[in-house]
Amino acid sequence: MLAPINIPLESLNVMTLAPMLIPIIGALLILVLAVAKSGLHKSLYVVISLLFLGMDFFALLNSAGLFSENGTILGMFDVMLIDGLAILAQFIVVGASMLFIPLALTNKRFHEFSYPEFFALFLFMIAGFQFMVATDNMILVFVGLETSSLALYTLIAMHNRDKSFEAAIKYFTMGALAAGFFSFGAMILYALTGSIEINKIAMVLSANGYADMPYVLVGIAFLLAALAFKLSLVPFHTWAPDVYEGASAAMAGYMSIVPKIAGFVVAMRFFEFLVHSHVVWLQMVLYAFVVLTMTASNMWALVQTDVKRMLAYSSISHAGFVMAAVLIGTTQANSALFFYWILFSFTNLGAFSMLWISRQKDLIDGQVSDHSYDKFAGMIKTAPVAAASMGLFMLSLAGVPPFALFWGKLYMISSAVSSGYTVLALIMALNSAIAGYYYLKLIVYMFMKEPIVGANGEIYVANATLALRTIIGIAAMGTLFAFIIINPLLEFITSFVYNSGY
Repeated sequence: MLAPINIPLESLNVMTLAPMLIPIIGALLILVLAVAKSGLHKSLYVVISLLFLGMDFFALLNSAGLFSENGTILGMFDVMLIDGLAILAQFIVVGASMLFIPLALTNKRFHEFSYPEFFALFLFMIAGFQFMVATDNMILVFVGLETSSLALYTLIAMHNRDKSFEAAIKYFTMGALAAGFFSFGAMILYALTGSIEINKIAMVLSANGYADMPYVLVGIAFLLAALAFKLSLVPFHTWAPDVYEGASAAMAGYMSIVPKIAGFVVAMRFFEFLVHSHVVWLQMVLYAFVVLTMTASNMWALVQTDVKRMLAYSSISHAGFVMAAVLIGTTQANSALFFYWILFSFTNLGAFSMLWISRQKDLIDGQVSDHSYDKFAGMIKTAPVAAASMGLFMLSLAGVPPFALFWGKLYMISSAVSSGYTVLALIMALNSAIAGYYYLKLIVYMFMKEPIVGANGEIYVANATLALRTIIGIAAMGTLFAFIIINPLLEFITSFVYNSGY
C-alpha cells in the first residue's frame, strides 16, 4: 500500500488563484440569487459584478506587491504563474471590464442586460482570460481560452438580433477551428519535449539544439494559426468585421481590447523564445503577419461606409501594429505592447460606446446602415458634446499628438528602430498616416456636413443615459490627458516586464 503524499498547504501558494476565484465566486452568487428570487433589477447584478471586479483588482494589487518583493511566483503544483506579464495583462482585463459593466445601466431595449446569466457569463469569461495569462501550462491556457470563448459566444448571441445570431455562429465555428489548431500544435510540442510547460519546452528544445526542427515548425505553425484567429490577424481575420457588426457596439469595443491582450500574452510566451533562438522561419512569418495585417486592414477600412465596420477593421490594424512587439521581442517592445494597449483601451472602448449614443431603432431616409457615416453628418449641430468626444477618439486613433495613442505609436515605433527594424518602423509610420484618412473622414462628416433630414422632417438627435455619459467621459479624460501619466506608467510597465525576463 502506497503511503499518502502530504503536501504542505503553504507550498501550493493558493493565493495565486485568488484573482481568478473572485470573479468565479461572483458569477456563482449571481446565479444563486437568480434562482432564489427571479425578477431582480439589473442594477443589482451590475453592483455585484463591479464589487467582485473591484475585489479582483485589489487581489491583483496584492499579487503585484508579492511579485515586486519575490520575483516570479509559482503556485498550485507550479501550474499557476504570477509574473509581470500576468499581472499587467490582468490589470487591463479587469480595468476594461470595470469600464464596460456600467454600460448595462443604459437603455432598456438592450434586453440582454435584463438576464442575470449575462453578468454571470461575463464574470466567467473574465476568469477564463485571467487563467490564460497567468500560466505557462498549455492545458490551462487551453482551458482558459475555451472558458472565455464559450462565454463570449453566448454573450454575443444574447443581443438577440439576426446579425447577432449569425455573428455568434461564425465566431463559434472559427473559434472551434482555432481550438483544434491549438490542441494539435500543443500535442506535437508535447510529443517532442515530454512537457506541456512553455518554459520547459524552451529548455528541452534548446538543449537538443532544435534537432527536430521540421516537427517544431509544424507545431508552431498550428499554434500560430490558432492565435492568429484569436487576434484576428490577416488572413485569419474574416470573422471579425461580421462579429463586431452583429454584437452590440460596446461589446464589440470590449472584444477589440480584452480577448486580444490575453492572446498577445500567450503569443509572447510561445514565440519569443523561438525569436530569441533565431528561428528564421518564424521571424519571417511574424514579419509577414504584422505588415499584411496593418496594411490590408487599413485598405479595407478606407472603403467602408459603416462606421462600426470601419472601427472593426481599425481594431484589426491596431492588433497587427502591436503584434510587432512579439516579432521584436525586446524588453522595450514588450513594454510598448502593454503601454499601447492600455492607451488603446480608453480610446477604442470610448469610440465604440459612442456608437450607442448614435443608435436609433429605425433608419431615417438616406441611411444605408445602422451606423453609416451619413448618420453622423452635422452632429456638431445636433449633439456638440457627442461630436467633440467622437472627434477626440478619432484623433487619438489616428495618432495625432498629444492624444493618448500618439505616445503608444511613438514608443512602439521607437522600439522597432532601436532593435534594427528600420523598414518595419517606416511601414508602421506609413500605415498610421493611411489610417488617418478614414478617421478624419468621420470628423469631416460630423463637423463640416449638414444633418440628414428624414421625409417627415425629423433629424436624429443623439442621447445617452448617465452611465453611458460617465463611461465615455472617463474614456475621453484618459484619452485627452494621457500625456500627464506617460512617464510613471512606462516606468511601472517596464519594471514588471524587465523583472519577468521578457
